[in-house]
Amino acid sequence: MTQADAHPFHLLLGTCDYPEHVPQDRPPVYARMQRDLGLSFVRLAEFAWSRLEPLPGTFEWGWLDDAVEAYHAEGLRVVLCTPTPTPPAWLIRAHPEILAFDAQGRVREFGSRRHYDFASPLYREHSRRITRAIAERYGQHPAVAGWQTDNEFGCHATSRSYGGASAARFPEWLRAKYGTLDALNAAWGNVFWSMEYTDWAQVRPPILTVTEVNPSHVLDYNRFASDMIREFQAEQVELLRELSPGRFVTHNFMIFESGFDHYDVARGLDFVTWDNYPTGMLELFAPPGIGEDLKTRYARTGHPDLVGFNHDLYRGLLSGNGRLGRDALGRDGAGTPNGPWVMEQQCGQVNWAPYNPMPADGAVALWTAQAWAHGADVVSYFRWRAATMAQEVMHSGLLRHDETPDRGFEEVAALDQTAFPVGPVPARVALLHDYESLWIYDQQPHAQGLNYWTQTVTYYMALRRLGIDVDVIHADADLSGYAVVVAPAITLVSAGRAARWTDAVNAGTRLVCGPRTAFRTPGGETWPDGQFGPLSELVGARLLQYDSLRPTLPQTVSGAGEGDLGGTFEASTWAESYRLNGAQALAHYRGGPLDGQAAVIRRGNVTVIGAHSDTLIGAVLEGVLGAAGVPVLPVPEGVRVSRRAGKLLVQNWNPEAVDWNGTTLPPVSFVVRPDDAGQPLEGEQDA
Repeated sequence: MTQADAHPFHLLLGTCDYPEHVPQDRPPVYARMQRDLGLSFVRLAEFAWSRLEPLPGTFEWGWLDDAVEAYHAEGLRVVLCTPTPTPPAWLIRAHPEILAFDAQGRVREFGSRRHYDFASPLYREHSRRITRAIAERYGQHPAVAGWQTDNEFGCHATSRSYGGASAARFPEWLRAKYGTLDALNAAWGNVFWSMEYTDWAQVRPPILTVTEVNPSHVLDYNRFASDMIREFQAEQVELLRELSPGRFVTHNFMIFESGFDHYDVARGLDFVTWDNYPTGMLELFAPPGIGEDLKTRYARTGHPDLVGFNHDLYRGLLSGNGRLGRDALGRDGAGTPNGPWVMEQQCGQVNWAPYNPMPADGAVALWTAQAWAHGADVVSYFRWRAATMAQEVMHSGLLRHDETPDRGFEEVAALDQTAFPVGPVPARVALLHDYESLWIYDQQPHAQGLNYWTQTVTYYMALRRLGIDVDVIHADADLSGYAVVVAPAITLVSAGRAARWTDAVNAGTRLVCGPRTAFRTPGGETWPDGQFGPLSELVGARLLQYDSLRPTLPQTVSGAGEGDLGGTFEASTWAESYRLNGAQALAHYRGGPLDGQAAVIRRGNVTVIGAHSDTLIGAVLEGVLGAAGVPVLPVPEGVRVSRRAGKLLVQNWNPEAVDWNGTTLPPVSFVVRPDDAGQPLEGEQDA
């Protein structure tokens, strides 16, 4: 067998299986079916603690031993999980102090999952204990390719506990950060409303106040809670590295999860994975601005850009931040592909959204192809067989409850995995993301229907409508090599961040910023000299006014005759204007209290868009891309293009056929074609 045969450099597939849910004779049968379906990986045991350790210190490994051997016999590679998302009843009843508290100060009880406080020293001890036990048992097994830590950090609003162990640990964290109470009071502006503290023990989690909570208090609590997750996972990773050398370690992150800093938590992993449920995402997690019309149109596929954004976010999560490089382990050890995975890919109906429609014919194959085109090296379907008990009986699998193949199974069987080579995504455009900006923005949104994700995704969608591949990266990442960098909602800008952006702009990168850019200091206050703080010289302007627009008060923006931006646009929810100090206005507001004031400004390579308007954003970005020499390919509604490893994926997410570029694209379909070494397609143009 050649190296290429052993470690093929194309997309591979897997599934999530649950031998603890079925009779012990089923794993050998399932393993053969999975092999015949063309699957390479199987994930096991993330929720199996009560079966692995039914009584304190009493382990029952036999059922998992048999399952691992069954998959190994059929040549499948096993991804094992630390079972810490579900501490068993005997542990919780003996130590209820492990439980977390919700934002209403109530204990979150045993009986489902994720019922623990990351800061609990007692739970940390048991987490290390069970991690060591399972890693000692299976860490060197030849079937084990790698490990998943825990499961879906933050799911069900569990990233932060507002009582118990977290409440006790928070003052210690603050003392380590600030040193003195005077420094804390100054940083939070506690003189406002007489909120000053005279003892560390007086500081509690920021909940249940009579009215609005101090945003700096919230920002630091969110940082603290994120640090607890980072510490919790790092303890597991250290043990897995020790006891299972040569195997990858990853975690499965979630759709638009906001409760912790994913960049910090991902540090030290080999690659990241995420869980992709397109129809559930559209119904439950879509940012404000994705209205009922779009939810109806894409009800059976999900929206391509909501899915695409998450793919690009997780592809960039470890960029310049982690084990990337020579020491990063791939999907089957050193030297094998180590791009992101989709650890859980929807393959039928979900059970947890407000509405759970059946996916369209072709949707599972389309989702798989899109994942590959956005950088995924493995797509693993959730789940193998539909659950016959408990909370997820209405959730589909590749097999139905009666073990017959479901619709998704047939689409997976028809896929040609060799059509999807692994390799780089050739993005020349970066979109900047920052969880601290998300937290402080959403603490004081000032406009109903607008939040950080809405603003960020609006810019992302505009780029995708122009046929642009996008890297979503941290706001402090290396920007060299990008022609255009877009910062839709980076409201928190430090002096260091401003210096890095300035260096990139001076080196020739074009920067586009959205409203509220650099409105906040790292502590959560506004800059004493106003927006744009340390970016003011680079931008060549300062904030003049901001206006929160109710739906009945739209604002008109006109670019007619102003520089290279023409036309009239309607803004909603937010508009801000600027005092110019070296910048030029490309568009002005017309009518209303901002009449005649600058709405879009440019100084050199820096452009700032002050109004929230998808058409305005698209027009500005098209002009900037053209000036940067980045070809655009405007696509029809629901059609998207993505490039990877010399291939071009053309996707139709619409429920009807679309004629485009001389080709008829069937409903909910895709085509893979050569990218012609980056040469423009018919119809592709320089902006």
